[in-house]
Amino acid sequence: MNSVGEACTELKREYDTCFNRWFAEKFLKGDRSGDPCTESFRKYQRCVQAAIKEKEIPIDGVDFMGPNKDKPES
Repeated sequence: MNSVGEACTELKREYDTCFNRWFAEKFLKGDRSGDPCTESFRKYQRCVQAAIKEKEIPIDGVDFMGPNKDKPES
């Protein structure tokens, strides 16, 4: 599936590949030492946020999930 912004599609694929590999090869086998894909996710998240603003997609009232949900973007 493509991302909301064309420019974000490759970043989404990179994150999906990283996460799926980590989930199958580590997490499901009991290794809960951490998600090595955090930086990939952050890059993808920033891209999506920019695409939403650029396309003027209304997101009022939508809560986004994630570890930095309550932290302001810097």
